[in-house]
Amino acid sequence: MIAYVKGKLTVIQDDSVVVETGGVGYELICPNPFYYQHSLNEEVTIHTYLHVREDAQLLYGFKNEDEKLLFKKLISVSGIGPKGALGILSGADIASFVAAVESEDEKFLTTFPGVGKKTARQIILDLKGKLSTTFNITTPEDTIHSNDDSALLEAKEALKALGYTEKELTKILPTLKKEGLTNTDEIVRKGLALLLQK
Repeated sequence: MIAYVKGKLTVIQDDSVVVETGGVGYELICPNPFYYQHSLNEEVTIHTYLHVREDAQLLYGFKNEDEKLLFKKLISVSGIGPKGALGILSGADIASFVAAVESEDEKFLTTFPGVGKKTARQIILDLKGKLSTTFNITTPEDTIHSNDDSALLEAKEALKALGYTEKELTKILPTLKKEGLTNTDEIVRKGLALLLQK
């Protein structure tokens, strides 16, 4: 496995870059090749993943290990190939994508090219609970549990019972936490006020 390529960035194309090292030019397919435009003709280190098919061996390039790791997680999902994974990586930062998966935000996931409702559900099914620990990203749900804030958790469940979605509640949880309220009823009232503003 080729873990990374270090050398002179000589070419930037619509979907790839070329890095020359030891007299060989490696074409690396990237989520966003133009990320490297300020490094043209300079030495770069690009993390890589070699994808082997019957008809081709393709080298994919990433700006850091996290981007590469998310790519590998995505292509493990049924229905997502390297092209689909690149489309997701080029359209969202890792934190936003992880938050969408953890909050089961199908609408956000279907904004990516090639991701329909069925694929969005498969992403959630396969990756929920695995990404936040892998990338050390704290979701609002984790924050509640880590602080053992039972009143906030009870208020969230009460708001859910009133018909509000996980996505709507995820948006207001950080604000509710900052309020520092400890009474469930007060938190529910404040939550309703916030939800009505949106």
